[in-house]
Amino acid sequence: MLSRSTGLVLCLAALVGCALLSVAVGARSVPLSTVLEALWSSDGSYDALVVAQQRVPRTVLGVLVGAALGLAGALMQSLTRNPLADPGLLGVNSGAAAAVVSAIAFLGLTGPLEYVWFAFGGAAVAALVVYGLGSSGRAAGPVRLALAGTAISAVLVAYTYAVQLADDKALDQFRFWIVGGLAGRDMDVLVRVAPFLVVGILVALFLARPLNVIALGDETGRALGANLGRVRLTAAAAITLLCGAATAAAGPFSFIGLTVPHIARSLVGADQRWVLPYSALLAPCLLLGADVVGRVVLPPSELEAGLVTAFLGAPVFIALVRGRKVAQL
Repeated sequence: MLSRSTGLVLCLAALVGCALLSVAVGARSVPLSTVLEALWSSDGSYDALVVAQQRVPRTVLGVLVGAALGLAGALMQSLTRNPLADPGLLGVNSGAAAAVVSAIAFLGLTGPLEYVWFAFGGAAVAALVVYGLGSSGRAAGPVRLALAGTAISAVLVAYTYAVQLADDKALDQFRFWIVGGLAGRDMDVLVRVAPFLVVGILVALFLARPLNVIALGDETGRALGANLGRVRLTAAAAITLLCGAATAAAGPFSFIGLTVPHIARSLVGADQRWVLPYSALLAPCLLLGADVVGRVVLPPSELEAGLVTAFLGAPVFIALVRGRKVAQL
């Protein structure tokens, strides 16, 4: 049986392979030798420009967004002690969607580079409201956070649908963002969201030990010196950074944050010191793989990665649930 460290190295190797595949495969296939040459020194050829200006930013964004969603899902499930929780439970996806549809309908914005800040701001505000409601008068508990998130998400989803129904232009623009995808996201989008994603990833990994402590129960956690309120607030902030920035850049993705932490726990157990790094490596593999499949399944058109992750993630999650009991948190 492989050790956890060896498994982590294999996951990293798989991610490198998926990244190279993402750079090489598309509507116009580029030989791997040309890809490697373009990465080191571009000769100005068409293939080199495609690799450097389109596929490399798209791939790097896929790695960061995938890692963010995987970590956000693992944090969300640990924070709420709910194995079926995903990052959207804090209202992050709904907040981002409400802000984007508002920017399109009322301000006339049309592209990801224009409404990326609105998406991130909407996600942050929604998460703050959920945390405020879930902790009013007392410490934020898992059940209170989940209930507050569900209520706020329901309101925001209703608002989003109402705006779309009232504005055909908003509906046309919004539907390209809401399915989730990496196509059309250039280096400018990557530069804007990368700092938030990197900080969120580092904070999430730092939370591994405190999350292990509070997983033993509130009383035991306090006895071991854990500050439950601070840990939960920091985890909520990390989820907001990760999921907010990822959703702002690429739109909402289904099943990545829900499924990948279960795969990680099936490999390494419930220790967050291993679950979080495994999730950060496995989730980009799923996202990049889905993006590559979307490029080749309907040539010369592309199928958005968000649709592919839903098709791939749902059967995997069902198999995990049917094949063994969902891991207890």
